[in-house]
Amino acid sequence: METRRITVLSAGLGVPSSSRLLADQLAASAEHQLSAAGYAVTVDVVELRDLAVDIANNFVTGYAAPRLAEVIAGVEASDGIIAVSPVFSASYSGLFKSFIDVLDPKSLEGKAVLLGATAGTDRHQMVLDFAMRPLFSYLRTRPAATAVFAGPLDWGTAGAGGTPLSARIKRAAGEFTRLLDGAQPGSRYAPLESLPFEQLLAGISGGN
Repeated sequence: METRRITVLSAGLGVPSSSRLLADQLAASAEHQLSAAGYAVTVDVVELRDLAVDIANNFVTGYAAPRLAEVIAGVEASDGIIAVSPVFSASYSGLFKSFIDVLDPKSLEGKAVLLGATAGTDRHQMVLDFAMRPLFSYLRTRPAATAVFAGPLDWGTAGAGGTPLSARIKRAAGEFTRLLDGAQPGSRYAPLESLPFEQLLAGISGGN
């Protein structure tokens, strides 16, 4: 059984956070649909607020502290990314962008991405198409066609048929699942084994 590794990036600042709540729901739906498609799934959730000081220090020193380095390596090794940011001043948060800036720009190339955003008013829902999607297109990722925005009215009690938010989450996670199906252009191969010089020489001699 093939495994799909998903890294969830939540840039929420509060506890609890609506961004984390949306990220968890997107991850749960994606995991369910990938499992139904026959994949084993591992999900790593990253709260960027816990890395805020390390991210700032990385800009000043050029050095990633161990925890930040571990998260960066996890993002680079993942097959897909679920990225959710709160909206500040009609764009993604500074914390969210700062984390993206410490990554190697080429490390996200070809990765499947599911985008989400939260805000205190529905007037900010276009941030997904006018800020987040261009950012991830620049990084040459493969964003799912449907991105999910959640405003204050989206967290109401679900009826028998669920909420409009849950329907959007299911649709977006389905598109994300299809992007993760089959060979992945962003997959990284294991590094080549370095053999001792004597063994290499023996192999050359044997070939003669």
